[in-house]
Amino acid sequence: MENYGNGKSTGMDQTAAGKIYTGFVFEDVHISPADRDILVGLAEKVARIASTGEMAGTRDLWTRLNDLKPVRPVIFCDPENGWNEIVTEPQMECAGKLARRWEMDLRKEIFWGEEMGDDKPVEPFFDVPFTVSEDDWGVQAEFHQSEMLGSYVWDNPIKDYDRDLKKLHAPCFEIDWDTTNGCLALAHELFDGILTVRLKGTWWWTLGLTWPAATFRGLQNLFYDFIDHPDGVKELLSIISKGNLKKLDYLEGEGLLALNNDGTYVGSGGYGFTNELPQRDFNGSVRAQDMWGFTESQETVSVSPEMYEEFIFPHEKPIMDRFGLTCYGCCEPLHSRWHVVRRHHNLRRVSCSPWADLEKMASFLEDRYVFSMKPSPTDVADPHVNWKMIRDKIRKAFEITRGCSVEVIMKDNHTVGRKPENVTRWCRIAREEAERIAR
Repeated sequence: MENYGNGKSTGMDQTAAGKIYTGFVFEDVHISPADRDILVGLAEKVARIASTGEMAGTRDLWTRLNDLKPVRPVIFCDPENGWNEIVTEPQMECAGKLARRWEMDLRKEIFWGEEMGDDKPVEPFFDVPFTVSEDDWGVQAEFHQSEMLGSYVWDNPIKDYDRDLKKLHAPCFEIDWDTTNGCLALAHELFDGILTVRLKGTWWWTLGLTWPAATFRGLQNLFYDFIDHPDGVKELLSIISKGNLKKLDYLEGEGLLALNNDGTYVGSGGYGFTNELPQRDFNGSVRAQDMWGFTESQETVSVSPEMYEEFIFPHEKPIMDRFGLTCYGCCEPLHSRWHVVRRHHNLRRVSCSPWADLEKMASFLEDRYVFSMKPSPTDVADPHVNWKMIRDKIRKAFEITRGCSVEVIMKDNHTVGRKPENVTRWCRIAREEAERIAR
């Protein structure tokens, strides 16, 4: 652990495990000989970790959890932007833009494999995502941010439903094939024979409706609109839902989807290993029904269950119906709307946020769903953590959820108190308590 932290932040965006966009242009697609040597050495280390029996056991652990077999609580920690306090400038060796991004990806895998102490599966792959433009819905919010990775406000483009909804259309995007193929070829040059290089598109984090709706209309406006403009809200959500479905049609038709029944981050936490996907008639062409799907509605945490059922659920459901297994929820507590959420198609993984009533959710989920427990990230955000409180909270949560199929996901961290050991010690305690409850 002495090689981590204690330095200036890299300033890289570190939201959620997995690679969605490269963020590069074709001019970035080059790596110097010195940087190549560094990356190859790191890749060899990742490959050694991935080949161990421990990692094979970890993959089996996730498979059993997702297939609802008896298993101890599974632990996963992704510090997200807290990574910038773990892998800092003194650890980084590469100079080039693309090389530094790949170096960070590899160093995170090494930390997971050697230091973290959770159940993160380190995989023998190097995935290259598509370089693709952001979705163009026909309107554009203008964002105002004071600093990188900081909070922001935005100007909502839909001012009047009657006038501005006519501007909305299904999302359009462009794949930068030159940059995508350039990154893929470069990855093959560096890593072939060490890691299996894959072009693997992760085209969304969520297919939920209310974040786009809040972006287009403004969050406060949207809340008022449930009362003042109910028909406008329903039309807006319908357009977003149909737009996401049209995007799915396109991705399926063009062969751009990739299976996520492996070490792919799915939903708002957890990994996709399962024997239940793809479908039995799978012939190599990936369809949504061969994959995990995910929606959530965090922005409507203050909306009543009745309004959720009337306004949001009918437009989420057609999206979830497309997928073989589904995940639901993120930060919103679901105990008050569970009677509606449970009607989603092939629902398997259910988020239980820090604001959820654990007793109610345990009685709802039992061992029929994956209970995706999300402890508060503030628990490890302070330089001086109350470790007894941490252990007591985890132990109590495990007692409440005894008999459930539990994963514990520490995420949404913006800081780990500038102490990398905060996350490793949290993982150790969580693992100890998971093994204790399983005895």
